Amino acid sequence: MTKIDEQFMRDVLNIVDIIPFGRVATYGQIAKLIGLPRNARLVGKALGKSGGYGKHPCHRVVTATGRLVPGWFDQRPMLLAENVPFKDDNHVAIKKCQWQGI
Repeated sequence: MTKIDEQFMRDVLNIVDIIPFGRVATYGQIAKLIGLPRNARLVGKALGKSGGYGKHPCHRVVTATGRLVPGWFDQRPMLLAENVPFKDDNHVAIKKCQWQGI
């Protein structure tokens, strides 16, 4: 899959919508949950184009290492407001806060 279609976008956002308060999920985890493992980058691309920040808790999605989205300055404060633990300024403590999924 190389192109983001409407169904893919809906599938991604449906998973993002159920990430619990105070937890994070990874791009790869979301890709796996929608049945498209190995498409983590496409999930990231979809979220970047979704225009859904605010409507969907996209701030709860990070890389496999817990890295935040570069240049999205509101993500860290939003996660801190949910008491998500951080290991440094740019990384959540992924082992402590990763959602285990459905």
